[in-house]
Amino acid sequence: MPRSLRGTGYYLFMIEHRWHQDHGILEVEPHGPLQASDFSLLAEQVDPVLRERELLSGLLINGSDFSGWEDFSALLSHFRFVREHHRHIHKVAVLSDHSLLRLMPALVSHFVSAEARPFSLRERREALEWLAAPG
Repeated sequence: MPRSLRGTGYYLFMIEHRWHQDHGILEVEPHGPLQASDFSLLAEQVDPVLRERELLSGLLINGSDFSGWEDFSALLSHFRFVREHHRHIHKVAVLSDHSLLRLMPALVSHFVSAEARPFSLRERREALEWLAAPG
């Protein structure tokens, strides 16, 4: 169940997402510790697009506010989400100035079919251009 902001009536989704280039590039930006439900909510937004397109040009992961997972169940849900979706993504760009997150593309490339590259937070435009470029 999505978390609600206290007293506001609004829901707070810990994985904010935006589409670029007519749904060809998905940008995700995690906020706070991720819960297992965040990945099912994200899948509800992404899966209909994948049914139409089958392949996204890229995934932009904005790690500026990433603070991990709430518990082991959330981590497993994240792995499940990646396993079920990685074949639909051509390239992955990771935006972060955190040294550990900048190593993520090298680690991820062993487990997914997508080409992955790190970018600093100030290189967002360059990351989107790389994701949009053929190849």
